[in-house]
Amino acid sequence: MTTSSAGSAPRRSRAPLAITAAIIAGLVILFFIFAGLYADVLWFDQLGFLSVLTTQWIASAVLFVVGFLGMAVPVWVSIQVAYRLRPVYAKLNSQVDRYQQVIEPLRRLAMYGIPALLGLFAGVAAATHWQTILMWLNRTEAGTTDPQFGFDVSFYLFDLPFYQSLLAFSSAVVLISALVALATSYLYGAIRITGREVFVAKAARVQIAVTAAIYLLLQGVSIWLDQYSTLTQANDLITGAGYTDVSATIPGRAILAGIAVFVAILFIVTAFIGRWRLPVIGTALLIVSSLLIGSLYPWVVQRFQVDPSAKTLEAPYIQRNIDLTRDAYGVADVEEIPYTATTEATPGALREDAETTANIRILDPALVSDAFAQLEQFKQYYQFPANLDVDRYTIDGKSQDTVVSVRDLDLGGLSSETWVNSSVVYTHGYGVVAAYGNQRSADGQPVFLESGIPTSGSLGEFEPRVYFGETSPTYSIVGAPEGTDPIELDYPSGEDGAQQTYTTFTGDGGPSLNGPFNKLIYALKFQSEQIFLANAVNDESQILYDRDPITRVQKVAPYLTLDSDPYPTVVDGRVKWVVDAYTTSASYPYSTAVSLSDAIADTETPEQPFALDNINYMRNSVKATVDAYDGSVTLYAWDEEDPLLQTWQKIFPSTVEPMSEMTGDMMSHVRYPADMFKVQRAVLGKYHVTDPGSFYSEDDAWTTPNDPVSPSTNTTLQPPYYLTMQMPGQDAPSYSLYSTFIPNASGETSRNVLTGYLAADADAGATDGERAEGYGKLRLLTLPNDITVPGPGQVQAKFNGDPTISAELNLLKQGQSSVLNGNLLTLPVGGGLLYVQPVYVQSTGETSYPLLQKVLVAFGDQIAFEDTLDNALNVLFGGESGANAGDTDVPAVETPAPGEAPVDGGTAPSTTTGDPATDAQIRSLLAEAKLAVTEKQAALTSGDFSAFGVADKKLNDAVAELLVLLDQQ
Repeated sequence: MTTSSAGSAPRRSRAPLAITAAIIAGLVILFFIFAGLYADVLWFDQLGFLSVLTTQWIASAVLFVVGFLGMAVPVWVSIQVAYRLRPVYAKLNSQVDRYQQVIEPLRRLAMYGIPALLGLFAGVAAATHWQTILMWLNRTEAGTTDPQFGFDVSFYLFDLPFYQSLLAFSSAVVLISALVALATSYLYGAIRITGREVFVAKAARVQIAVTAAIYLLLQGVSIWLDQYSTLTQANDLITGAGYTDVSATIPGRAILAGIAVFVAILFIVTAFIGRWRLPVIGTALLIVSSLLIGSLYPWVVQRFQVDPSAKTLEAPYIQRNIDLTRDAYGVADVEEIPYTATTEATPGALREDAETTANIRILDPALVSDAFAQLEQFKQYYQFPANLDVDRYTIDGKSQDTVVSVRDLDLGGLSSETWVNSSVVYTHGYGVVAAYGNQRSADGQPVFLESGIPTSGSLGEFEPRVYFGETSPTYSIVGAPEGTDPIELDYPSGEDGAQQTYTTFTGDGGPSLNGPFNKLIYALKFQSEQIFLANAVNDESQILYDRDPITRVQKVAPYLTLDSDPYPTVVDGRVKWVVDAYTTSASYPYSTAVSLSDAIADTETPEQPFALDNINYMRNSVKATVDAYDGSVTLYAWDEEDPLLQTWQKIFPSTVEPMSEMTGDMMSHVRYPADMFKVQRAVLGKYHVTDPGSFYSEDDAWTTPNDPVSPSTNTTLQPPYYLTMQMPGQDAPSYSLYSTFIPNASGETSRNVLTGYLAADADAGATDGERAEGYGKLRLLTLPNDITVPGPGQVQAKFNGDPTISAELNLLKQGQSSVLNGNLLTLPVGGGLLYVQPVYVQSTGETSYPLLQKVLVAFGDQIAFEDTLDNALNVLFGGESGANAGDTDVPAVETPAPGEAPVDGGTAPSTTTGDPATDAQIRSLLAEAKLAVTEKQAALTSGDFSAFGVADKKLNDAVAELLVLLDQQ
């Protein structure tokens, strides 16, 4: 006895310790959860969007409770009814008796635990549908009706998704309730199976019959609503109800809904009379009817009535699909302009397009990032993105297309990435770098209109510090009491950049760390004890995080789909990121769905694998801005007629500013969004055809051409491009977005010829709160079938295959240099289509970067390849194009004639020997020497003396080889 007591004493003493440890662990977990939630409150409150967070939380919490109770209560009631009305003296077989013996000790726990567990899952599932519920509660009529049932389109956008979700949830609740009732009744003898006989007690019969009746009633309502779903479902031909749907499927579903209600009534009758034959027969009737009416009859109509005469019978429904698809994607008002393009390049042909040719952008934003980095990065902790952005500024009273980027922070470039450096010292990028889109220096470098540290140029005075950028650190701690020495590195200074200038953040950019509690919250959030312990964190400190512009806008507006390419611009003395935002839906009647991620994928936007983002309605409803200094987010209502935006404004009032609040300076930098344009061009590839017969035959389907500079092993679509140009139908040049079309065919039937040219007016004007009248206007040039205008692929092949051009390119490639083809632009000028492609040369070496050396142009079958665009156009158009290009003033690099004395009076070496092979080697060495000089200058500018030595050696080697070659003559 003593031994037993002694053995149990330690076990009893360990029990309180285990309970205490479990309680402490639970409290720690709860505090971590609380810390994350409280940090969200601080972030949204500082930004002024706390109502967005609380609305989501309240909606999700209410729906969780509704979902929990909606599942748990019916399941609990079903178990309780089945148990309490069980037979008292039921004879159970041995197997069921064993089940009952095992479960009986846990019966009370199971009766409450099973409903609670199921309710937990249901509550979580219901909480995820907060957007659907809130949209239904705040729905707004669209003012457009569907052509089949005459309902306002808002019924499909808001009502139908809500009803279908509600029915799906209710059906699941009833079905689970029926299953637990069956299990309970069987376990306690209300349902007994003896051989072929099945005994069902009266109470169980009533419960099961009533539950089945409710389930069938719900299915009847669901089948009835499925009539309307036909307007958003895709068939083999179109999206929406076709002839078979209207003639057979829709009436059939109405009949099936009636049969389901009738069978439900039979189950109610069975609950009273006790005979199962009627509902069993009714259920069999429903199954057979669903096969005959729901499947066989529509198949017969389609196979024997529609297929033989589909073009005629489907015509009105194809027209519905065409009209509503064009409306859903905002292309209904596209202006189609027949364009009989000439293919003959005649002298003076560009005289009427002088303003357009003066604005042709020869700087490729996808290739000059390395040039920006070498010339303007200055320090290893700065960086530029791989693809730069295109904007426009008014310079000397004229609109100028520019290639722009911010000098963003790159912590990976730090030699010592300590916590202090990465979180307190290196906190922000610095400045905007902008280059003229239509100019180049004599050696092929960009010509900057805004550059340097401190920043200077044509953009005026503005706040250059970029605390919120696309590559900003995960978090930074900024701010300090007044009078203390600043510790945030501002920018390198001094002639060699060896000195440092420091600053202190003075804005309101993040939650305050003004007490130990807030410090503890963020130390837990970012799992860094330094936030709590470091001396650099004081009562004036703020913590900046979630700094990427897309992340910030997405958090404050979770209902919006954001454009993949935010761009920086200098507005009202600040650097601001502009983010285009869309309202989308997949429930617009008769509109064909597209995959958003597939539609926007091209050379500059990679594909998103496994994206489930089919949409069939899209509006650029919001323009968002993010201040690069303090991170403030402003949402402007851009499409105030959009019913989805109007609905969300009811849900989140006062979070979206009216367009009237936008300044004229901001307006001048708003542009038509590229992702919207890509979706529209994908739709117009098929839906530029408005005749049902032609649409059915698909005899005029188009597609976007592959990017001619993408590798053949991994072809990607050609991106659209921004240019200031005058389209046919316009009175003056306008900043616009452009793309081309070729026939949609493959194999031997494919022809890379131009069939269409799409442009969107991207200029919103410069008036406070007032959008320019032409903004967003879509123009589609349609080329006649009897004129063959080469497409981008054909033109690129012609460039690559021309013997003269190939010889010159081979010269440029010598000396370990590579030739890079820039973006191939297509312009409707001179009565035809002009192609322009810059050609860059890049030598090997860590500090090398592409230099614009040549320009390729094509018009019809004629091509030209010169040092400048202006020269190339003159050569292409018979010696005189009639207009000056933007690079007219680029000084030519001339080679002295044999024996000619240079300016300094020395003897110039002869560069023409009479031997073509030797002359080619001389030109190659001269090109290599020219690149080496440029690299030396770049290395000197960046302070990279190692690279300077490499470039200097390369120059000396080229000169030595050149002298040897000339001495041999």
